[in-house]
Amino acid sequence: MRLVHLSDLHLGFRQYQRLTPAGINQREADVARSFQRAVDMTIALRPDLVLVAGDVFHNVRPTNPAILHAFHQFARLTRELPEAIVVVVAGNHDTPRALETGCILRLFSPLGVQVVDMEPQRLAFPERELSILCVPDIPGNRPALVPDPDVKHNILLLHGEVEGMLPAHAQSVDRAALEIPLEELGAARWSYVALGHYHVYRQVAPNAFYSGSIDYTSANAWGELYEQKEAGLEGKGIIEHDLVTGYHRFHPLAPSRVLADLPPVSAKGLTTDEVDAAVRHAVESFPGGIEDKVVRLIVRDIPRHVARELDHKALREYRKRALHFYLDTRKPEAVPRTGDGAPGRRPSLLEIVREQLQARPLPADLDRARLVSLGLEYLAQAEQGASIPSAAALE
Repeated sequence: MRLVHLSDLHLGFRQYQRLTPAGINQREADVARSFQRAVDMTIALRPDLVLVAGDVFHNVRPTNPAILHAFHQFARLTRELPEAIVVVVAGNHDTPRALETGCILRLFSPLGVQVVDMEPQRLAFPERELSILCVPDIPGNRPALVPDPDVKHNILLLHGEVEGMLPAHAQSVDRAALEIPLEELGAARWSYVALGHYHVYRQVAPNAFYSGSIDYTSANAWGELYEQKEAGLEGKGIIEHDLVTGYHRFHPLAPSRVLADLPPVSAKGLTTDEVDAAVRHAVESFPGGIEDKVVRLIVRDIPRHVARELDHKALREYRKRALHFYLDTRKPEAVPRTGDGAPGRRPSLLEIVREQLQARPLPADLDRARLVSLGLEYLAQAEQGASIPSAAALE
């Protein structure tokens, strides 16, 4: 029995200010195209089982184009794979804070998609000797993660954080409500554990995996890019796994939009003209050019007065050529002396914001963890020049 495991679609994700000719945010269109490619690949693989491990949408109340696109793609999936079981579990981005709001994922149930949203549920398929324990990312008591002893194949489908699995850059933003110790997960008891929430493909145990997201939709896409490079991954993708033979393969998806992290520039000891020349060389020497890409260039050790005098006409031209051009200028690090003379480190802006939000007095009905997560996400978006969603879109 073969399965396809994918997660963190984040349909409706918006970033930057560029629009398509149809008036859709360009990054929203990119993410929609990534999902279409994921569905194309899934249909081509013709699995017996399709597992979607949460965060189908980026917001609880997605845009109409995002809803329509998701409906058409799930309809295509169930139509082209009529014998396949398709199961979707809700992630933290899909789950409304108020239960009476209802979950948009239920829209897909009439298509034959098995949707588990507001509470954990065990799905039984006795004709296939299969049981799937589905655990959506909702606050409260989680069920005992115990397989069904009476079936041959037991799958755990879960959206949440496995304790200790997230890298440092991902621990400060967009936290899941569900955090599970690795021991409690009990991967060895299951035929397969399909995880969602973490945006980079990662093996947690011999048979437990995060499939990662299908596009760069987190507040720290550059951190994901670095992790993928360190892990030798070609990019985003989906998992194919055979429950009988143990065959396992991560299938990369062709990117809808290239993220280009240019080689960093050191401005230490350089004049403004020399920094301009170094920036120009980094941009013009990048293979394939920066046109229509999301681009970052870090310039380290650049004093504020030098940064102010950079060639802003050239920078505006780079921004026209790229979908988004982010010049990340970093001042020389100040090392103040504290205490008994030992060198200290000035806290970063992210650390200051986190500390202030954690200490701020709040009304009893506000979720502090959610406040901190949103604050840090806004900060990351502001640093990348992204638009911040409205309060209504974040409910």
